[in-house]
Amino acid sequence: MNVVIYHNPACGTSRNTLELIRNAGIEPTVIEYLKTPPSRDELARMISDAGLTVREAIREKGTPYADLGLDDPALTDDQLLDAMLKDPILINRPFVVTPMGTRLSRPSEVVLDVLPDTHKGPFAKEDGEQVIDAEGKRIV
Repeated sequence: MNVVIYHNPACGTSRNTLELIRNAGIEPTVIEYLKTPPSRDELARMISDAGLTVREAIREKGTPYADLGLDDPALTDDQLLDAMLKDPILINRPFVVTPMGTRLSRPSEVVLDVLPDTHKGPFAKEDGEQVIDAEGKRIV
């Protein structure tokens, strides 16, 4: 299964998502989007495919969001996409693209919606929260 994760290794949610993918027996293509941002078309498609608005895909925390005035409701999607491409830290993460769908995996276990049920055993997030049980089944 071809899986792509737009990853930030400094982000715990992104690290947990990557490990959940690997726990399903899949080695994804890892794109560190801060170093290699998606194209405008790729970003717009991921946002749309994930069922989000552009505004929902912007990261506010720890970014220049407020300083750039991106909270202005008059800004268009094109203007917001321009800002995200100019400053990739504004792209919320991690986006995961699979043949089963695209998700912004916040929280990390959202990725399970677009992965096969092939988990190799239990999985707990970095904070200790159990997500997959010993039989490889999702804990609700």
